[in-house]
Amino acid sequence: MTDEQRAGSNAEEKLREVHERLARAVEELTSGDEWRRALEFAARFRTRSFGNCLLIWAQHSAAYEQGLVPEPLPTFVAGFRQWQQLGHQVLKGQRGYAILAPITGNFATKTPNDPMSWRRLRRGERPGAGEVVRSRLIGVKPAHVWDISQTSGPPAPRRQLPELLKGEAPDGLWNELARLVESDGFTLSSVADSTEIGGANGRTDFLARTVVVRADMDAAARVRTLTHELAHIRLHGPDHEAISHRGIGEVEAESVALMVGAAHGMDTSIYTIPYVASWASTVNGKTVAEVVQDTGERVRRAAVEILDALTTTKADLGHPSVQLERGAPDAHFRRPADRPVGREAAGRPTWSR
Repeated sequence: MTDEQRAGSNAEEKLREVHERLARAVEELTSGDEWRRALEFAARFRTRSFGNCLLIWAQHSAAYEQGLVPEPLPTFVAGFRQWQQLGHQVLKGQRGYAILAPITGNFATKTPNDPMSWRRLRRGERPGAGEVVRSRLIGVKPAHVWDISQTSGPPAPRRQLPELLKGEAPDGLWNELARLVESDGFTLSSVADSTEIGGANGRTDFLARTVVVRADMDAAARVRTLTHELAHIRLHGPDHEAISHRGIGEVEAESVALMVGAAHGMDTSIYTIPYVASWASTVNGKTVAEVVQDTGERVRRAAVEILDALTTTKADLGHPSVQLERGAPDAHFRRPADRPVGREAAGRPTWSR
């Protein structure tokens, strides 16, 4: 075996080990409470894919149990060189947490609207005259990150969120969510109680393009419900597959609301997620683990899209430098789904909770 073949074999083995570790982390999400804790974690490390959040969470927990790190949850994580740029050095004996980093390639074409016309550029190759160049994900590779507790250097600044009393909502969050609902072309209104909307806390009507929320709930519950309905707008529509898997649609909407709430320091115990296997086993042709991972990534993307559009005070991103966060090694395997806004269907498609 040549050195090149040996290096390729080692890389494949390392990649296989990371995928196996991720599979084990996904399989451990067996209850609604574990799913909730995973989403709380992902809300903090939301610039990273759901799979990489699970990988970091599982490996840090193992390091904590071995006495290698002082806290059960990581604070800020970054790559080896990123820590060096911030004046930190990884401590001797501290092993990094393996994650999946993207491998991208450059593709060129003169007819970008023709998906079959794109060709991959070789290393060092320049595009031809009149060609458009785009970068695409072509694979993943193992990479490593370390928590700040595994390094020496100056402390990272921490953003303190306001402490909320029971039933309180973060200042300005309702108004910001209402702005997003209305910017998506829906009219927001309130009803006196649940009897006016069939016993639900809120309802989204895609045909009438309206969102209704009960007025007789505390501020935290109203914000939770409004975020839930906004998630339906962003993720689901009258012809979306969630109509045939309504349980997953509700899980996705409630999970987005949970992540948005967690990022604002809200009490997530008010969010209800059913037993994982009860909704993850409803999709034919996919394993429970595949559905869990796919759902987690859809939820994360939708929550990040909402959080990025809000001007409210949110928790730190789990990365020590805003300037470096976009360059953090990570893998986002899917593009955000197209918003199902403005699509028509027969009947009166609605989402209620």
